This record gives sequence, structure tokens and C-alpha cells, in this order.
Amino acid sequence: MFRGVTAVNLDAKGRLAIPTRYREELQDCCERQLIVTVAINEKCKGEPGCLWLYPLPEWEKLELTVSKLSTLNKMAGRLRRFLVGNATETEMDGQGRLLLPEKLRSFASMEKKLVLVGQLNKFEIWNEDAWNAKESEWMNADDDDNDLAELANLSF
Repeated sequence: MFRGVTAVNLDAKGRLAIPTRYREELQDCCERQLIVTVAINEKCKGEPGCLWLYPLPEWEKLELTVSKLSTLNKMAGRLRRFLVGNATETEMDGQGRLLLPEKLRSFASMEKKLVLVGQLNKFEIWNEDAWNAKESEWMNADDDDNDLAELANLSF
């Protein structure tokens, strides 16, 4: 399980170092084999998006789910093209670094300062400024009570 928010840096070659606390788990669960792709729910017009980083076994579960969607459904086709089409295999090296492809870095406006956000079975990777802006937006949001109804069975 991946949890927590960690500031990380992107080096001049487009690599980020996975925090030490996650490296052993990533070695055990996926032998350092990861998939990075675009996040489908956070990109808005004019705003940077974020990336999703999956251990390979978690990604394969998602691919199986997506593969079962109807090929006649336009939204499923868009999802497949966008999510799977942008997916890139990457491997964490011996120093815990992984290369983010230029196209994906550009999509998410990634510069030197990034934020790695644990999301249980995957990570989100954000431009630090975009993360701070979104975090502030989420904290100040006046969400509709209907959204909360979906979480009615959740207790803390």
C-alpha cells in the first residue's frame, strides 16, 4: 500500500528517485517494473494534469478491466486510447530512479519540483505548484452533498 505525500526532484535527464520507503515494496511486488501513464481525471483546460504510476501487476488488473469494455462504446474507446495508449513501461534502476518520458512530462507540466502522492495501489506524480493549487482548491471546495452520498457507507 502506498500512502503519503513526498516532495521529489526531477533530474536533468527526466528521472525521479522513488523514496527509499517504497523501494523494497516495489522490488517485492513488481520487481521494479512500473507503468506510467496520464491521469484521466485531473486535467482541465489550461491546467497541468498529473501522471499515474502503477506497479506492473496493478496495471495488468486495470488493463484486464479496460479490455472487457465494449469496443462500440465511444467513451470506452477514448479511455483505451488515452489511458492505455499513453502507458509507458519503465523500470526503477539500482538507485531507485525511473525515467519519465518527455511526452508525459510535458502533459503534466513537469519541471524540477514534483510531488509523489500515494494512492494505495498506485502513485500520482504532480508538478509541485499544480499539486499545491489543487490541494488548496480541494480544501476550500464546497462540494455538493450528492457527492457525499456516494460515500455514505464509509466510516473513519
